[in-house]
Amino acid sequence: MDVGVTRMSSKGQIVIPAEMRQDVKEGDKMLIIKDGDRMILKKACDTKSFREDLIFAERTEDALKKYEKGLFMKKRKREFAKELKKW
Repeated sequence: MDVGVTRMSSKGQIVIPAEMRQDVKEGDKMLIIKDGDRMILKKACDTKSFREDLIFAERTEDALKKYEKGLFMKKRKREFAKELKKW
C-alpha cells in the first residue's frame, strides 16, 4: 500500500501524486466514495465496472450502517458463501 499527501486547490482540484498515477490517464473516470472524513478514490475502468463499483459502494455503506447499529449476526461459512452468490 502506498500513502501520499496532497492538497485541494481553491477550484476543488486534487493532484494525485505522480508515483500513484501510473495506471491513470487524462479523461479517466474516477469513483469517489465519501464516508464522514474518509474518502476512497478508485479508477472506474468502464461503464459496467463503474455501475458495479457504485452498487458495491452502496452495499458497503449499508453494511457499515448495520454494523454500527449492532445488526450483524454470525453465520456458518456455507450460509455466508450462499448469500455472497446473491450479490
